[in-house]
Amino acid sequence: MATLEIDLFTARSDNFGVLLHDPETGRTASIDAPEQAPILAALERRGWTLTDIFTTHHHQDHVEANMALKDRFGVTIVGPGSEADRIPGIDTSVGDGDSFDFAGHRVEVIETPGHTAGHICFYLPEDKLLFSADTLFALGCGRLFERPAEVMWPSLLKLRALPADTTVYFGHEYTLSNARFAVTIDPDNAALTARAQAIETLRAKGRPTAPTLLADEIATNPFLRADDPAIRAHLGMEAAEDWQVFAEIRARKDRF
Repeated sequence: MATLEIDLFTARSDNFGVLLHDPETGRTASIDAPEQAPILAALERRGWTLTDIFTTHHHQDHVEANMALKDRFGVTIVGPGSEADRIPGIDTSVGDGDSFDFAGHRVEVIETPGHTAGHICFYLPEDKLLFSADTLFALGCGRLFERPAEVMWPSLLKLRALPADTTVYFGHEYTLSNARFAVTIDPDNAALTARAQAIETLRAKGRPTAPTLLADEIATNPFLRADDPAIRAHLGMEAAEDWQVFAEIRARKDRF
């Protein structure tokens, strides 16, 4: 089984586009379809032909190009069954615990409600890859548009429980703002301070912050650390439920 090739690029104002390519079969999947032109440019640059779209949730900036790409390439679109009526061109509906084959690579579906009611992530265990879209960002998480904090926190715990050496591709370049916020929540975390400084340098050079390593998120992302004693003490919430601490962190980020 060949190693999958990945092409990361930007789309819209701050979306990441990702192509996943199997060199043996030629199958190529787009993780979401935020905008047609950058996807076509990436395909042309790599000499690949699109065969699949893996849709994580129904928001327009993740499905806008679904139909145009389906019309052009005849792609198969996989997406969350609970949002199927809002996923343009969906062919295959999947839910939590489902899995499917992509060119001999197992793709597992993890349902992570919070940002939207039916948001899913795609996890390739043998390849140690997670496509988390708008559930988990580098040093951040998605806004809680359709489900509350007590639902989103367990969703994040599902991702935190994956192997720490998992490489995470996420949906938006929000990392600089996330880093500046994170240090206000976890100011004594030396690993976070160093990472925030590195991100400032990286973004000053115009370089992307994706992908990230799950181990780094576990160590430094405050949205995965609502059960950490230092954060709870800093917020004065030692006696609170974990999800309540998470809710407070999310509310503070919304105002940041």
